[in-house]
Amino acid sequence: MPENERMRRLLALAVMMLAMAPVASTPALAQSKAVGRYNDWRVYTEGEGRNLVCFATVEASDKAPKSIDHGEVVFYVTAWKSGAATSQPSLRVGYKLRTDIAPSAVIGRERFGMYASGEEAFVKDDRDKALVEAMKKGSELRVEAASVKDARTAYHFSLKGSREAIDKARSLCK
Repeated sequence: MPENERMRRLLALAVMMLAMAPVASTPALAQSKAVGRYNDWRVYTEGEGRNLVCFATVEASDKAPKSIDHGEVVFYVTAWKSGAATSQPSLRVGYKLRTDIAPSAVIGRERFGMYASGEEAFVKDDRDKALVEAMKKGSELRVEAASVKDARTAYHFSLKGSREAIDKARSLCK
């Protein structure tokens, strides 16, 4: 992975760890500012000035298999005021993902390959824009992944309100 991509992903990882706070309703909630709710999606900001990060989030509406502890499962689309990214989609789960079995995001008949990094999965940069556009037009996002404990998982996310939430997050971080 090129060094600039590696640094971008490390920054994204740090931001996502902080961003998880509002979704999990922990005491760290005060660190992020809730901006609005758009049907099933929510928009938050964190930081200020050039360090402002804006993100649209949605929690999984269904988790499979039911027999395992998934922890919090959230899909994000994040933008940085600094311009590091304008709409970066990612998944965060409550367990460590396998890196040798690539997660994938599915909308309708279109499949988007992802790669795992700890408890997160990212779409390859050249597919970020295509996935975000498909999300804005679709009704449901399905993400398939595998845990390091070899559990094959699948998550469903509503895309109702995704267009408005993603556009709002992007506009806040222009």
